[in-house]
Amino acid sequence: MTQDNVRVNPSWERVDEHLLKQFRGHSVANLGDALDRLNIVDGGIVPIWSGARAVGTALPVLTVAGDNKAVIAALEHIRPGDILVINAFGYDGRAIIGDNLAQRFAVHGAAGAVVDGYVRDAAIIERLGVPVFARGLTPAGPFKNGPGTIGEAVAIGGVVVNPGDIVAADGDGVIVIPPHRAEEALAAVEEIVAREAALDAEVEALRNAAGR
Repeated sequence: MTQDNVRVNPSWERVDEHLLKQFRGHSVANLGDALDRLNIVDGGIVPIWSGARAVGTALPVLTVAGDNKAVIAALEHIRPGDILVINAFGYDGRAIIGDNLAQRFAVHGAAGAVVDGYVRDAAIIERLGVPVFARGLTPAGPFKNGPGTIGEAVAIGGVVVNPGDIVAADGDGVIVIPPHRAEEALAAVEEIVAREAALDAEVEALRNAAGR
């Protein structure tokens, strides 16, 4: 299979693992509040298995609807900590990835995948523990003709994702954090966590006072 119709951006900056580690301690909901409730991918993209969580650096891929040639080509460009962010045009007629590609993502060090489209083999992917987020499931396999792009900006769920952006995903959904806002987001989310802890303590005090 040739890759002559898959365009590749040769390089981009990835954030340090130390920075990603700080984001892993926070929920997408709190990170969304920290970013003024912007940059949140629409609620149609959800984890395909309960408990899936991922934080990493965006490796964007643009595909033709129902075709995963560019996704396969992207295997050569994965670096540890990347999250493949795949614009598959939300197409529900073909699965863009299945268990074999999910395994290969993990072998190459990817932290997971976010697909604006459909996937398959959910039960196997869950057993493998690979975090995958998508619009839904279909057993129908993809075509492999292209064209596509790797490492260029894509749009998923109403949010533009640039290569190297920070992507966080959990049971509530997906958020995209531009690197230049990372420190701001971390400072804001710490304040939000502290405020929520104070509110939880207040509720607990009320519960104790009521003898419940």
